[in-house]
Amino acid sequence: MDREMIDKTAAKLKQDGWTILETTGFMHLVGPLWERKIDGHYEFALATEDKHHNRRGMVQGGVMMTFADRTCGMTARYVSGKEFMATVQLDTHFVEAGQIGDILISRPRVVRATRSLIFMRTEVTVDDRCVVMANGVFKILRGPG
Repeated sequence: MDREMIDKTAAKLKQDGWTILETTGFMHLVGPLWERKIDGHYEFALATEDKHHNRRGMVQGGVMMTFADRTCGMTARYVSGKEFMATVQLDTHFVEAGQIGDILISRPRVVRATRSLIFMRTEVTVDDRCVVMANGVFKILRGPG
């Protein structure tokens, strides 16, 4: 995927109401990640590029797992108002392969929340076609470490 295609994809996402999330560390290497809120629900996007490919030229499964984990965790944080969380468990099911150039979309939802845990689920889709299903459990922490 060349720079021109990346720029066109970014322009399309902006036109559709997406904004880039500020990221650091590992997520900065994976991204950019995009976010928008529709009808009170958060949605996230990742435009896949050549850096996301596996040996077969498809989107690396770890990229899709990372995307599902991050978007579920962020949504748990937003919904709960708690700043610090840790992933306790993430069950991931790969339904289909992703192609380089696909825009991955995640629409996480809270399944249940307790005082210390938030249970999340998401489907990662490409053009309304499910490529990954994930369920996660996130622990609310008292501080950053």
